[in-house]
Amino acid sequence: MASGLTKEKIHDLKWAAEARDADKVRALSADLHPEDLAEVVEALQDLEDASFLLSLLPEETFAETLTFLDDTQRDKLLNQLSNREIAEKVLENLASDDATDIIQDLPAERQREILQEIDDTAHAGDIAELLEYDEKTAGAIMAKELVKVPLTASLIQCVREIRRQAEDTDDIYAVYVVDQNDVLKGILPLKKLLLAPTNARLEDIIERDVISVQASESKEKAAELMKKYDLVVLPVVDSMGKLLGRITIDDVVDVIKEEAEKDYALASGLSENVSSADNLAVVARARLPWLLIGLLGGILGSRIIGQYEEQLQIHPEMAFFIPLIAAMGGNAGVQSSAIMVQGLANQTAFHYSLLRRLLREFLTALLTGAVCATALLSYGLIFTDNFSLAITVGVALLTVIIIASVMGTLIPLMLYRFKIDPALATGPFITTSNDILGLFVYFSVGRLMYGTF
Repeated sequence: MASGLTKEKIHDLKWAAEARDADKVRALSADLHPEDLAEVVEALQDLEDASFLLSLLPEETFAETLTFLDDTQRDKLLNQLSNREIAEKVLENLASDDATDIIQDLPAERQREILQEIDDTAHAGDIAELLEYDEKTAGAIMAKELVKVPLTASLIQCVREIRRQAEDTDDIYAVYVVDQNDVLKGILPLKKLLLAPTNARLEDIIERDVISVQASESKEKAAELMKKYDLVVLPVVDSMGKLLGRITIDDVVDVIKEEAEKDYALASGLSENVSSADNLAVVARARLPWLLIGLLGGILGSRIIGQYEEQLQIHPEMAFFIPLIAAMGGNAGVQSSAIMVQGLANQTAFHYSLLRRLLREFLTALLTGAVCATALLSYGLIFTDNFSLAITVGVALLTVIIIASVMGTLIPLMLYRFKIDPALATGPFITTSNDILGLFVYFSVGRLMYGTF
């Protein structure tokens, strides 16, 4: 199915759906990919218009389109369908992993009712099994559809099994070889199967060094394995090595996208993923926690400044550099933590010991801080006649950058150790804490330099 989505076609499809022109909707949507159709559906403001458009699609296309929709809108559309319609038109036309994604947010009671409407009991059983896995695990994103053959089979029997099982499997990336207990013993590459002599033994041509993931492992672990070993499919096993399913590259792309969105939300000061389509209460709930933390940080910062109110009256020129010191400390900390978080994500952070990494960060901060402090010191000496002020802001800036950078490395590691998402350290948390720290350091250096502090 070719993709031919343009702004004009989106406009025409929207108009046809709103006008209830069934013939035009069918004609315009005939050559569109389900993901393109999902884009059109999301562009429709009225739920009835979206339902009308989807009702005119072939069942398989309708089901595929639902998988690309935003969760909120998809749930609204599902509520327009009966349990029987969801079972027949949607779940029976999807692989087990996609079918599970479709109904996993529905109430448990309705999930059971829908599964009971599926005629294919084996397919219903696969979906029910996947629903039991925690959504954060590899088991939750695996598909049950795969091709497997017994270790004792001949090559002719292998071909027959592949042909039989291929009917229920969309893409065949590998053929899995199992023993009588379904324990994964190896993988049979299709190329080897085609080139092997007909009298060859299966156990002599399979690849036994199989990279797999346990169903109880995190889905991020599965994504990490596929990325590290450049895999397009990953078998999923239980603690005894029994083959349970497979994870394909499209599932991993979704995991990586979700993780990136989550990290971006944390770095932006959002406690959860939200979009402009969410209601005001949800958006406000996501924003408020970090706004309140920022407010608390601002109050603490003002308290620090308040402690030096009398001294600022004696040396009011110090007030001009308060925003600069606070901002530079926050910026240095965010830069350092961003590099550390990236290293934790791709596992390169563990190439060095903690002491060596902190030393590297200290030396980097010393170099960058010295350059910035020299520039600021030069500015102070050229444009002001207050030598003490120039030295104070220069030394304070160097100190703040060093401390903030080291903290930016240490905090993500501490969060990672306590199983808290280290991306938290790239957001308002590190910025606010370094603002407060920067003010404290600035006034402490000022006390030493001016003497009257």
